[in-house]
Amino acid sequence: MSETTRRLDPLDPRPLDGRTCVVTGASRGIGRSIAYELARCGGDVAINYRSSAAEARDVKEVIEENDETAMCAQADVSDPDEVERMAAEVHEELGSVDVLVNNAGITIDRRFEEMSHEDWQQVIDVNLGGTFNCTKAFFEDIQSAEEGRLINISSVVGQQGNYGQANYATSKGGLFAFTRTLALELASTGSTANCVAPGFVKTDMLEKVPERVQEKIRARIPLDRFADTQDIVGMIRFLASDDASYMTGQVLGVNGGLEW
Repeated sequence: MSETTRRLDPLDPRPLDGRTCVVTGASRGIGRSIAYELARCGGDVAINYRSSAAEARDVKEVIEENDETAMCAQADVSDPDEVERMAAEVHEELGSVDVLVNNAGITIDRRFEEMSHEDWQQVIDVNLGGTFNCTKAFFEDIQSAEEGRLINISSVVGQQGNYGQANYATSKGGLFAFTRTLALELASTGSTANCVAPGFVKTDMLEKVPERVQEKIRARIPLDRFADTQDIVGMIRFLASDDASYMTGQVLGVNGGLEW
């Protein structure tokens, strides 16, 4: 067959068909959009939430209305016992997990001189400890999957630092080292670990920032706008798919051109 008549393989319209995905903090914001995208790609999705039960049910209903499979999975990711209970529920309903997206996170912003030990520990426990707890609970699944995927959601703040966010920046920066180490430990199994570091995204978290501060942040972004959640989910889709089988241990910035 000549080069001019050779057929090209069509794109796979459902690259995650038959795979089970867990998304933490999936009842709103970036996590909700990730859950929708993974379901759109054919994945069965466990929607983790801590207290936003109604919002999680809404996400589940949208996914099921589109003839895909989802379940709500309540757990405070900072509590190892709750995470283990959630993992058992996911295994019972959806089976072994192929893709884990550690997205859950919180902020408690204060200048360092005003930051209490509780402010520090609470953010570390959720953002960094929660990633450890969830990865621990599903690690054997990812390790034994044909091509398991661990995807950690960090932040440009973990790369640059940010005024009043010593706790948040530290927790998100810690995910870089965690991801790279897990990538090494998973490599022999063919599974991967990568990290996405979004810039400033239009979510509830950004809405809490005063408008004058938002304007200063936006002025630093070369693309001159904040991200929509849809700007982030394409990278998650790629990392979760077979197309990313030779990418591991990477920190991928999706930040509108911010330097770090």
